[in-house]
Amino acid sequence: MRALTRGRRAFTAAALTAATAVLLGAAGLVVAGGSGDARAAGGAVVLDEGELDFTPRLVDGKLQLQIDDRSGDTTVTREPSTVVLHAVQESLQTTLSPVANALGTTDLDTWQLNGWEAADIFAPEPGWKGTEAGGDTEVTLAGYDGPGDFGMATYTREMDFSDIPAEAHLGSTAAAPRSFTLSGNQERMLPTWLFTAEGVYRLTFTVSSGGATDTETLAVVVGDDVDPADVLPGDGSTPTATPTSPAPTSPSPTTPAARVIAEGHLDMAARPVDGDLEFQFKEGSETQYEWHEPSKVVLHVRPAAKRKIPEGYDFLGTPGDAVWWLPLQQKAGLLWPGWNTQEYATKDLDGRISFRLDSVQGPGNVAMFYDDALGAPVVTLNSGDGLPDAHTLKPGTHSHFNWAFTTEGVYRTTFTVSATLADGTKVSDTETFAWVVGDDVDPGTVTPGAGDEPTATPTTTPSATPTATASASPSPSSSSGGPSASPTAQPSDSASGGGSTGGGSNGTGGSGGSALGATPTGGLASTGTGAAVLAGVAVAALLAGGGAVFAVRRRRTAR
Repeated sequence: MRALTRGRRAFTAAALTAATAVLLGAAGLVVAGGSGDARAAGGAVVLDEGELDFTPRLVDGKLQLQIDDRSGDTTVTREPSTVVLHAVQESLQTTLSPVANALGTTDLDTWQLNGWEAADIFAPEPGWKGTEAGGDTEVTLAGYDGPGDFGMATYTREMDFSDIPAEAHLGSTAAAPRSFTLSGNQERMLPTWLFTAEGVYRLTFTVSSGGATDTETLAVVVGDDVDPADVLPGDGSTPTATPTSPAPTSPSPTTPAARVIAEGHLDMAARPVDGDLEFQFKEGSETQYEWHEPSKVVLHVRPAAKRKIPEGYDFLGTPGDAVWWLPLQQKAGLLWPGWNTQEYATKDLDGRISFRLDSVQGPGNVAMFYDDALGAPVVTLNSGDGLPDAHTLKPGTHSHFNWAFTTEGVYRTTFTVSATLADGTKVSDTETFAWVVGDDVDPGTVTPGAGDEPTATPTTTPSATPTATASASPSPSSSSGGPSASPTAQPSDSASGGGSTGGGSNGTGGSGGSALGATPTGGLASTGTGAAVLAGVAVAALLAGGGAVFAVRRRRTAR
């Protein structure tokens, strides 16, 4: 695989028609003349969601490359030089091997539009339409500039069952083609657009049909390192007025001094302290970590966690609606919350450790779940159908689940963690901690712990019994819906549940997850973005008599 060269790069197509004069700037960027409107100065339209087609069409007898934007209620025709395409952070996903091989690019995670997770995320869906040019159109990547590599390829799952490889159309690597033919009969071609690094890209396309040509430069912002509203469209050469910076403000003296944790590994742990049980957060890896009191921490579910509710997950809401989802497998840039009872050995306890969700305050519902072997969700905790809910783990266990929040805002979750020591002593700890979901609220301004929001009301009426799941959860010892001073953890092998679990012989493996070693060394285990969903698809295909659905390389951390 060709090694990636980071930094700004540019190339020119090997052959350009004489009618298309392309000037090379000092920075290596191809500056295209184009036949569209004057490039906008700070007033570009940001396209970050919905269907759009790049359409070569005849306008007053001349060929023009335009964008048919169907992201709103009506179709709007736009010039590429007046928009900024945004490959949102949620588009970061596992790179399928056939696509990486076809484009000669990285097999690490990449930002993909129309990638294999497209149906589950809110992102642009750029296609190509060939029916308005009066015949076949040659599309050439005439110029390119960006912090990483770009590629465009077509790949479908059906190709895994044949000898047909993924079809590369365009790309910036030496192995990728510089042009492809868009058929005059093509109503909508929907390839995957792939980018290997965050930042600003300038893609210059030349379209040629019947002796006529047009060249346009498209600005693309990848990821969330750069605000697309700050990026000039087209080739970026149009001057703009210097924006007025807001006057600096002094931080409020009442701003809470909470620790905000927004990414990486965090375990919600039961820990023996002075003969009692304490519920604490363990942040970091197995070998390098810190302990925190939950009441002094704010957990941030970043906007990149936003995705569409899949079919079959109706307990989260209507399929296709938005939900903020922290996946069972680790995903770069997102929080990865798990559960940990490894501070206890089996001999220390009489039975299991119970984690009971007593209450949720916030703008929406909170759910925790995993997928079984057939890809069906098993719901362990869900504030949407009544609380308390509980799940239990054996001592010496480390496990991960999917978490989902149905609305942006501030949530307060109260958990009671309880167990029975080997000598019969009952121990427990109740803690309330805060989550900030999305970017409507700055997590640095949120008071940790129970908080003081006057409008923070429970999202559901507590019920007397935990939510019923495919794996029965233990009932709390208290008959009321509120926390109990000394709830009893009732051992039950069937109640463990869990997606990704570890802890040696004491680990409780979940049906649909991947095991984490009991004593990992080095980096954290990682099996790819959305791997649980991918596994479910693969299982379904195998049950139908097919072979492997995807040939996917194991994910390595992209950054």
